[in-house]
Amino acid sequence: MIHLAKKLSGMVESTMSRVSARHRAAQREPHPGRAAGFVGTRWFNPSVNTDTQRQGLFWDVLAGRVAPPPAAVTLGWELLEVHPEQGTIKVAFRAGEQFVNPAGVIQGGFLAAMLDDTLGPALVATLPEGQFAPTLDLHVQFLRPARPGRLIGTGRIVQRGKDVCFLAGELAGTDDKLVATATATARIQPVPH
Repeated sequence: MIHLAKKLSGMVESTMSRVSARHRAAQREPHPGRAAGFVGTRWFNPSVNTDTQRQGLFWDVLAGRVAPPPAAVTLGWELLEVHPEQGTIKVAFRAGEQFVNPAGVIQGGFLAAMLDDTLGPALVATLPEGQFAPTLDLHVQFLRPARPGRLIGTGRIVQRGKDVCFLAGELAGTDDKLVATATATARIQPVPH
């Protein structure tokens, strides 16, 4: 058990080092084609009220000061609503044909990644500059098959502690029928330098 905990801690530190390096590099070098709200892809709906003066990884990406995470770009992540004071978020994803399994429905790993990229930002949007919250645990329940197209994720902070936070959310099709739900545990920590 101790070996597993040390291995997990090492994996989190390694991931955080890569995030920190990418964050520092993006601050030094302008991202080509960067403009508020658009970073090589439709990053958020321009009608969404976002505070581009806020600082922190989430807000730096939205303001175009930092390149978006490649995984979010792959998933077609788009911000629809964010309410940091309430700890809630609503996002959309583009589930492409490249995500389907042999049965023609979206493979569960992609749905899990979408849920992780819904729940995490609900928390990260509330954090000050210099903090991040990697996911420690993600539990996904698949409710029905998801077809290629637009999927809507809603996420919220269930309980926030000093370091450990509990999150929950859902992923639905455009028909508002739930596809999957998830709960997660995340740990707030400084972004390594």
